[in-house]
Amino acid sequence: MDNYLVQIGLPLVAVAVSLIAFLWEFVVIRRKQLGYRVQMDTPVTGEIESAYPGVLTRIRPDESGPGAELKDLSVVLVRIENDGVTDIDTADYLMPDGPVGLHLHFPQRRVIGMAVTELSDATLGEHLEPGRGIDAREDAGHRVGIIDLPKVPMNRRDHYKIFAILQRISGDDPAPEPVLQGRLRNGRVNKTESRTGLSRTVLAFMTFLVVVIVVQFTLSLFDDGPPAPDCVSGTLTLVGSSAFEPVIRETAAAYRKDCPAANFAFNFESSERGLKDVYEKGAGNPGLIAITDGPATVGYSDLVSRPLAMSVFAVIVHPALNIHDLGQDRIRALYRGEVANWNQIGGPDQPVRVINRPVGSGTRETFQQRLLDGNPVSVVPKYSCRTIQVTDPAELAACEEPLTRDVLKSVADIPGAIGYVAYSEAAHAAGTEIVTIDGHRPNRDEAVAGDYAFWGVEYAHSKGELPYDSLAAAFLRYLTDRAGKDIVRTHGAMPCSEVAQPGACSPQR
Repeated sequence: MDNYLVQIGLPLVAVAVSLIAFLWEFVVIRRKQLGYRVQMDTPVTGEIESAYPGVLTRIRPDESGPGAELKDLSVVLVRIENDGVTDIDTADYLMPDGPVGLHLHFPQRRVIGMAVTELSDATLGEHLEPGRGIDAREDAGHRVGIIDLPKVPMNRRDHYKIFAILQRISGDDPAPEPVLQGRLRNGRVNKTESRTGLSRTVLAFMTFLVVVIVVQFTLSLFDDGPPAPDCVSGTLTLVGSSAFEPVIRETAAAYRKDCPAANFAFNFESSERGLKDVYEKGAGNPGLIAITDGPATVGYSDLVSRPLAMSVFAVIVHPALNIHDLGQDRIRALYRGEVANWNQIGGPDQPVRVINRPVGSGTRETFQQRLLDGNPVSVVPKYSCRTIQVTDPAELAACEEPLTRDVLKSVADIPGAIGYVAYSEAAHAAGTEIVTIDGHRPNRDEAVAGDYAFWGVEYAHSKGELPYDSLAAAFLRYLTDRAGKDIVRTHGAMPCSEVAQPGACSPQR
């Protein structure tokens, strides 16, 4: 049997057995039960003779009796109790002998004397007085001493005890134990055990539960658990934009926890580089996917594109500028080269250093579409970012960095610098200041509401359709429809399936 089915089936069986045991014990067996226990059955002849020689020979059962010597005596104490879960009324006794409800039999012994003792409730004594059906007699033909007991109404856990002195009638072997005989309506009279230990039924039930637990624990040691949905083995290479790289890497790591046979390789250089790799090497190779910030550019229209998530981007500046907000018009002016010094727009006397992404970068394309009205950046880089940092030219200067982490480092290291990156990366980076745009903070809620302008859509591209059973298809489903959605959210993005217009993966404007 499959381990998973066993682990599901065993608890169900345990629950069913527990329910049946409960119903059997408290509804069927003990719903109405009168129990009895022999708490003492002790021969006394030897003890009394040794302490008081000749005493028993002078005892008579009745002064008017025949005068036979008493010998082979025993003392018996029997506890009669309501051992069920409901009360017992006088009408519940089914014995036909008038007021008599029970017969306490002592095989091979006659009753010499008796008394009622240890009433759990004083009101029970009213039903056990002489003339109410309690009496001692002997069935000589069957050699049985009998104590008749009346129909005593008993609440739950009520009890009384019968103390009797008995004399052996015949035989040398130990006399049989006393037996309480009677019938109850919808119940029974039953011999009970002392409650100082566990009954055989309870022990058997506990043993069964222990076996269930041990079996489940043993199975768990050899079972790695059910496979994750779409758990596919193989190798998948992901290339493209570095802006979405942290999300892809973290999602791949989560996927591998459920699917250890899946392997991932990464090469996040730029959106353009990724598209080119898939275009040139992706034919017949479902193990290669490009991730880009935005749709495929001109020249790659025959690639199959899938929207993944709406990402939020941020404009960042060097913290010494003390700039906290920039309007779109000023951002356009800065990237068109119309502002050479920050003091022209209310900042300090500091030359502007424009940090841009290279042509082919998906982040650059998104920046131009969202904040520059679709126009390209006008500032032409004349230096490398390292050169600007070292030489600190007096005029406006611009440079380009290929990766998100490089932009973050250059903006942090170069006074007067401004750049743009994925918000999730900027939020966790030290040394830069995230600015609001027209008073709106970079977050997905403001982007969805149409208030924050700098956002884009992340896409996955393949050369042809991906087979359903391929690792690439399974991974993209995991990213967009399953556990990967939580990872996307933690990085400040929103899965396309949750956007108001999921078909285009565009927030409302």
